[in-house]
Amino acid sequence: MSAKHYTGVKLVDEDVEGVTTNVKISWTPFLRQLFVVGGVWTIYFVLGLCYGAPNVIIPQIRREANSTEAVSEDMASWLSSIHGYAALPWILILPILSRRFGRKVPFVILCINTLIGYVVFYFSTSTIILLISEIMQGMLIGSNMTLLILVVTEYTSPRYRGIFMTVKSTIFFWGVWIANATGTFSHWKNIAIIAFVCATVSLTSFCWPESPSWLAMNGRFEECAESHHWLKGYDKDSEKELENLIQSQKEYIARCKKKEASSKRFKNILETISTKAFYKPLLLSMTVMSLYNFSGKFVCSMYSIELIKKITKSESTAYTGMLILEAVTIFSMQIGCVLSKYLKRRTLLLSSSSIGIMFLFIISLYLYLIKLSIVLENKIISLLLLTLFSMTISCGPMILACSVYGELTPLRYRSSSLPTLAIFSEILMASVLKVSPYIFKYFELHGAFLFYGVTASVFAFLLYKYLPESKDKTLQEIECYFLESKRSEDVSEELVEEREKR
Repeated sequence: MSAKHYTGVKLVDEDVEGVTTNVKISWTPFLRQLFVVGGVWTIYFVLGLCYGAPNVIIPQIRREANSTEAVSEDMASWLSSIHGYAALPWILILPILSRRFGRKVPFVILCINTLIGYVVFYFSTSTIILLISEIMQGMLIGSNMTLLILVVTEYTSPRYRGIFMTVKSTIFFWGVWIANATGTFSHWKNIAIIAFVCATVSLTSFCWPESPSWLAMNGRFEECAESHHWLKGYDKDSEKELENLIQSQKEYIARCKKKEASSKRFKNILETISTKAFYKPLLLSMTVMSLYNFSGKFVCSMYSIELIKKITKSESTAYTGMLILEAVTIFSMQIGCVLSKYLKRRTLLLSSSSIGIMFLFIISLYLYLIKLSIVLENKIISLLLLTLFSMTISCGPMILACSVYGELTPLRYRSSSLPTLAIFSEILMASVLKVSPYIFKYFELHGAFLFYGVTASVFAFLLYKYLPESKDKTLQEIECYFLESKRSEDVSEELVEEREKR
């Protein structure tokens, strides 16, 4: 089989007296994709441990020292947010490595760096060394929206991609919950042991094939076909996807050669930025990530102990409430994963966001009435409202944010759009985590929930107006949508009709 004359393998013989021979559906492609994604899930679990650790480390160090000054308010906010800022250089470095060496090599480097970072974490003897260990995990945080997204979207079939992406988000919060539980019932250094074991397991990535998409982008079409077949098999949909991928990249490579010969690099950059397939998905992805951060759920998870302690005035209730709240979050995300299999991405995201925003306003009003002494504070009602808020947001934005931007970003523009989006997202997330303690302090809790409710409403409205549907569509189909000037409803109907004809 030559790269130049590659054609898909025929699975159906329609020329023998009208008899159609069907190939048996094999579970092997699914299991192989699960093997690859399992390594990514394990790293996402470690990522959750990284984010969840400060929530229990800070109160434990203060309790051991019998002083809140053991970790100042400023240091506490840095411990919760520094890894977001430390990720910024890696957001630029990882796409370069991914473009030059593929997806497999950078992932192995990521696993090794994570192992080293958690060794430093385990042997930390001061908050400064803890801060250094979190800075070392900047590569792990930076991989979230660059390398890991590439692996999940490029190594998986459209039929499994959505569920793999949503489960990935659930795994992250399992990591947060395990970190919180470990720090609640044992010494916080045990978190490092769990992370070290998980990062070691992810080294199974040595056995991965290279990404078919990366091989196609580099003109290695025969290797692309071999990798694609190993991962996704030989069924009709897989062959069609492979043919579209190779054809699309051949055309793109040919256009790039013509542009290099006839125009300057600066002009090419301007053309890329002005292309609808570049800036529309990027702006929509930024809006999705803004909704994710300004929904307030992630902030509530990172500062859950302090938040619940302020509401209930009880430290023991705060720890119990934190574990219950995170357990409910994980359970709701599992439900969201099931719903995402049957509901459209857009429908699930917007409906759950709307209900979650409604609970933000209800919580704000309830806490304000307590402040005015119009109603008496009730621990059960407070925790119930927080739980209902967590359930609704967890079913939508918490599991679909990464899935949506991973699907919207066109293959040919990923090297530039993903780093841009990742820088925006990490700065936004780190800044929100950094300033949230001050928002709680100066606006009080009712004002903070009102702030998150209003900002989340703005981003939800923008998504309602502009976000297209991406469920069960190939990356090439989604890219074609943004290149068209038709309304999203018309294009979506055409794509559905096209898939039904196949």
